[in-house]
Amino acid sequence: MDSATILTTFNLTEAQLACSRLEAANFHPVVANENAAWLGGFGTYSAAGMLRVQVPEAEAADAREFLGAP
Repeated sequence: MDSATILTTFNLTEAQLACSRLEAANFHPVVANENAAWLGGFGTYSAAGMLRVQVPEAEAADAREFLGAP
């Protein structure tokens, strides 16, 4: 199953929050690079680069729309 990136961020908290919101709406997200992101502070910056929130390609358009809704 191919994945699509729907959000990129350096902020681990933002990535986890988006992932939680998506899961609550029955999407199937993962946070790529999450294990490499911990800098040792408050988890807000990625030492390894951008974090990527990904979902299966079939869910990507709906997930982007969901995250963009107020």
